[in-house]
Amino acid sequence: MAEVISNFDKLMERVPNLSLENKDQRAEALKHYFSKGGVVSISPTGDDSWPMLTYPTKLRLKKQISDLQELKSQYSKKQAKWKQKFFEARTYDLTHNIKKIGKTLYWKHLLKYTTNKDYRKDADTVKLPAHLVADPKWKPMVNMFVNSDDYRKQLTDTVQNSIVYKNDRKVARYAQDLKDFRMEESNKKIEELQKKLETLEKDVATLTELLKWTSK
Repeated sequence: MAEVISNFDKLMERVPNLSLENKDQRAEALKHYFSKGGVVSISPTGDDSWPMLTYPTKLRLKKQISDLQELKSQYSKKQAKWKQKFFEARTYDLTHNIKKIGKTLYWKHLLKYTTNKDYRKDADTVKLPAHLVADPKWKPMVNMFVNSDDYRKQLTDTVQNSIVYKNDRKVARYAQDLKDFRMEESNKKIEELQKKLETLEKDVATLTELLKWTSK
């Protein structure tokens, strides 16, 4: 007669040769299966061998494994996207330091920085992010600074005297803060998804082990 069992200790009572010693894969799988709220139904075979597993059925196990594999695939794709975002944030400065070489505006800035003492002083004061000329968010500001003396003086005065820049006299500090935030957020998501993937991997391994039992 089939018996429904909902915890590992009770199963050990019914199956004397079930043991967690020597890292028995079936025992480890069953312990994890019960920890997730699973139940089994077993029927004795009439001898000292393992009882028959009548529930979950082979069909149900295959469906559960398929669903988990699909979920793993979705999480893996999400993790890949977050890894790409982390990489883009980490290499932000390097990428734009390379891109700036192809920008005429950067070379115009460099020429003025080298030959114009007053311009150089203002650029150093505001810590002009000229290396970000390829970034659409920063190009307009760099362009105005390079090409408009009035704008340059106004920005320099703001950085020197505004309370906003009291603790950090750098106009591009937002770029650094944003980069740090994106790296931190991306890394957090990557770790969260990794934990989910590891849990799903263990769940799949558990159900796969049970599937071997049903085939006997």
